[in-house]
Amino acid sequence: MLASLRRKVASGRSSASILGKSLQAIRPGVSASRVSSNAGKEMLSVQLRGIAHVWNFSHLVLPGCSAGLTKTRDAICIIQPEAIMQTSCRAFSSGDGDLVDAVVPFMGESISDGTLATFLKKPGDRVKSDEPIAQIETDKVTIDVVSPQDGVIQEYVAKEGETVEPGTRVAVISKSAEGVAAAAPTEKKSEKAASEPSPAEAVKEDKPKAKVEASPAAAKPKAPSPPPKRTASEPVLPPKERERRVPMTRLRKRVATRLKDSQNTFAMLTTFNEVDMTNLMKLRSDYKDAFVEKHGVKLGFMSGFVKATVSALQHQPIVNAVIDGDDIIYRDYIDISIAVGTSKGLVVPVVRDADKMNFAEIEKTINNLAKKANDGTISIDEMAGGSFTISNGGVYGSLLSTPIINPPQSAILGMHSIVSRPMVVGGTVVPRPMMYIALTYDHRLIDGREAVFFLRRIKDVVEDPRRLLLDV
Repeated sequence: MLASLRRKVASGRSSASILGKSLQAIRPGVSASRVSSNAGKEMLSVQLRGIAHVWNFSHLVLPGCSAGLTKTRDAICIIQPEAIMQTSCRAFSSGDGDLVDAVVPFMGESISDGTLATFLKKPGDRVKSDEPIAQIETDKVTIDVVSPQDGVIQEYVAKEGETVEPGTRVAVISKSAEGVAAAAPTEKKSEKAASEPSPAEAVKEDKPKAKVEASPAAAKPKAPSPPPKRTASEPVLPPKERERRVPMTRLRKRVATRLKDSQNTFAMLTTFNEVDMTNLMKLRSDYKDAFVEKHGVKLGFMSGFVKATVSALQHQPIVNAVIDGDDIIYRDYIDISIAVGTSKGLVVPVVRDADKMNFAEIEKTINNLAKKANDGTISIDEMAGGSFTISNGGVYGSLLSTPIINPPQSAILGMHSIVSRPMVVGGTVVPRPMMYIALTYDHRLIDGREAVFFLRRIKDVVEDPRRLLLDV
């Protein structure tokens, strides 16, 4: 009918007469006010299908009928705001703003996801702003999820062991304890209702039981089959109950992948030498008290080996370089990576610009990085980069080893334990504190000549630290 009316109006006929005739045809004998009211009601029903149709109908059909037009606009004004409010006022948080979400923070440019390792708090515990409530384990570091505001943990929406990305909701924090208190009775009621079956379910459960009880009488018991006989050549394995299967941590998987990639990529070769630690140990013994008093840190062997490594890298810059495709990248800076073993795995923090540091600055930096690594608070930036690595297996008692290159570097120095051994000095056999040192290098880039000269330079500087002062 609407289409018919539009066609007639478009043809130039009187709108009032068209409307009157059309409505009289539908219901003859209806008064003008009744017609206007019915027209408004009809347009209300049409509005439910789309406000645009009603608007078009009011303009096309009723240009001269003021009463019908007024009611149509009133109906549009009444219904349209309500429809808009229903569409635009959807709440994205609780109505009173009492609940806030704790989400996974940004984890670094090279890290896209992590594993939710453990929860540090329980639902119902009160937490403060920026207080850690959970830990996320990534390929490199462990990151804390903190509470955005003071409040009470209402619930955890993520589970331990799940893979999460930055922005993922982990927990819901209630600014007041009312949200937690109100949620507790509801949960108890829902658990109780779930545990009690409905009468209809109870009847359904009783019927199968009767059938099941009758079936054993008819069925004959089967004789147990004898266990398979073992042959003499078949090995006897321990039972599975004595084995435990534990998933690898993300850090352990990352370390395993990088070490295997290193073996598959580099043409690794290791050369060895031994160092007489007498003079370095004497230097440490003579000045350790004065060193602590002035710098506030103990004088260790690592600072001496870092300074010796810096001198060796300056004499053999090829060891500080790396292969990139068909090119060789020479690094004009010296960043020394120090391998640190933690309870969660191996991490390699970096001492930046080691060539510009003195003994005290190196000791302070290494102690600070080692503390952060063991506490799990070390950042990704503190482990990124590095042009050469030193691994001190001697702290665990290792006598000799062949370290694996830390990509994308080209060499790694291995330190070992100090052992008193008989050595020939000036034609006389005397006991000396000796240490084996090892250099594993990429033979595609570094020849044996440069590798031996590099290791020999470290030996010369450690055995006579005065060379550092004279640069000889």
